[in-house]
Amino acid sequence: MGTLVLASSSPRRLELLSQVGIEPDRVDPADIDETPGRDETPRRLVLRLAEEKAGAVVPRHPGAFVLAADTIVAVGSRILGKPEDEADARRMITLLSGRAHKVLTGVAVIAPDGRVSSRVVETRVTFKRVTAQELDVFIAGGEWTDASGGYKIHKRAGGFVTGLQGSYSSVVGLPLYETINMLTGLGWQGGNAS
Repeated sequence: MGTLVLASSSPRRLELLSQVGIEPDRVDPADIDETPGRDETPRRLVLRLAEEKAGAVVPRHPGAFVLAADTIVAVGSRILGKPEDEADARRMITLLSGRAHKVLTGVAVIAPDGRVSSRVVETRVTFKRVTAQELDVFIAGGEWTDASGGYKIHKRAGGFVTGLQGSYSSVVGLPLYETINMLTGLGWQGGNAS
């Protein structure tokens, strides 16, 4: 048993949880500064942000399990956040075109007794060489908005993917296998997860 709070405004995370029979009791997004620290690696950044998001929401829901996550795209040590505008999205997709990149999702769960479980799930994604025409159509479609790295793998950009090693659901926004294990490992017994 236990109340579950999702500390995220991402509709994709809610949809992913629903796919495995988990319906959070509440959705309460954390509002934190997501600016990377100086010399902060992509891996450290997503873990810190997930933990800080969960920690920010815990005081508002005593006695609940709080789940938070953060996803970023990285090319080497370069962090690609959410594009600011069309030009930024175009730059990101051009950078990803014809090469592999990492998608890192940090997940944190805080139990009612204060125990914390957190981890980073890394997935390697390879894009085909995106043509100028494909890029124009993609940018015009607007799917790059509110998406780390300027794309959503479950939408049109899925057609750019030639290879994926790791967790598909993590690239969408939440690694389901790991999340279920973290929740049940801390004693949460809700949902229909098996």
